[in-house]
Amino acid sequence: MTGMPSLADLVWARGYTDPAWVRRHMTAARELVPSRSVRRGPGPVTALTAAPPGALDGLDVPGPYGQRVSLAELLARAETDALLVLHRGALVHEQYLHGYEPHVPHFNASAAKSYLGLLAATLAHEGGLDRGTQVAKYVPELAGTAFGEAQVDHLLHMGTRMSYAGRPYDKALEAQRYFAVLAPRLRPYGYSGPATIREHLATARPTGEPGVEFRYENGNVEALAEVLRRVTGTTTSALLSELIWSRTGAEEDAYYLLDEDGTEAASGGFSATARDLARLGEAIRCGGAIGGRQILPEAVASTIVSGVPEGFAHRVRFPGAPASAPATLSYHDLWWIPNDPYGSFMASGIHGQRLFVSPGLDLVIVHYASQIVSPAVPPVPLVQAFHAIGTHLQG
Repeated sequence: MTGMPSLADLVWARGYTDPAWVRRHMTAARELVPSRSVRRGPGPVTALTAAPPGALDGLDVPGPYGQRVSLAELLARAETDALLVLHRGALVHEQYLHGYEPHVPHFNASAAKSYLGLLAATLAHEGGLDRGTQVAKYVPELAGTAFGEAQVDHLLHMGTRMSYAGRPYDKALEAQRYFAVLAPRLRPYGYSGPATIREHLATARPTGEPGVEFRYENGNVEALAEVLRRVTGTTTSALLSELIWSRTGAEEDAYYLLDEDGTEAASGGFSATARDLARLGEAIRCGGAIGGRQILPEAVASTIVSGVPEGFAHRVRFPGAPASAPATLSYHDLWWIPNDPYGSFMASGIHGQRLFVSPGLDLVIVHYASQIVSPAVPPVPLVQAFHAIGTHLQG
């Protein structure tokens, strides 16, 4: 890639107000902090069959402010790095922008949460994990914390309420403090807080009963990842490789970022190529099977939408949405569910990372981007655009 900022200067771009800075971070994360590979394994690569080109030529999609725009304009507004579209298993569109290359793993940000949800759901299905067990039973060090007092299922549905180190809870502030835990170079002068993910989790105290209210918080996922490590006796990277990545026929190793203890940042530190993420999405769309192989239990793949529980997690707002916005999404096992007529669900991460799976539209979309997050920049309606792509292909 050319024309990118120096990694040595990246630390000064706090706030990431330039897409070039965001893009550099999205594609070079393992050059900034330690990382661990998620091995693709020795098996053959699952081929992606390309359909004839031009399936999306001339397509208009919903854009910001409710107007229709061309797909090309939407991708420009979204600062898109890659867009892959699979329809009925065929690759109908593959596009890379801004110098991003197909073989380079791209940061998934919080979309990584959903992949950990797959691991937890698989272990629970196989009897190795009890959703109703208190987390402290698996991780005694978390006893007395907001996460230790919750059940595993509460973590899978963002159902804890906590305050870190006695601070009033503020989502944006806690996200920044989580980044400071993970990346020492992002710590402000004089920082004396937790230096590892486990130390960070230990400061969380409950401020309400678990399972009552939805609160989107990284700590739920990091605590769940620690539970899975205790249950399986292996790292998050090795577990994802064993149960999923090595079975999909991926072309490339993926990777996780690590903290100072060598613990994976499970809630957002995962990177993979767009093609390999598309393979995972296609397997889930097809009931857990790809290339004639069952790589996930069919019950896990088929209940991401149908397994949504009643109660606190049934209708939620997207992170960053104003309080006045309608709660139109559901959340189940760390997957977002738009409640559309097509049974769709998605993994979603900041700056525009999406894995969108729609069984009713026979559709899988991978979108990588380097969007600016700012009140001055209108959000790009990606899900509405995905619907437009899917209905266009169906028609």
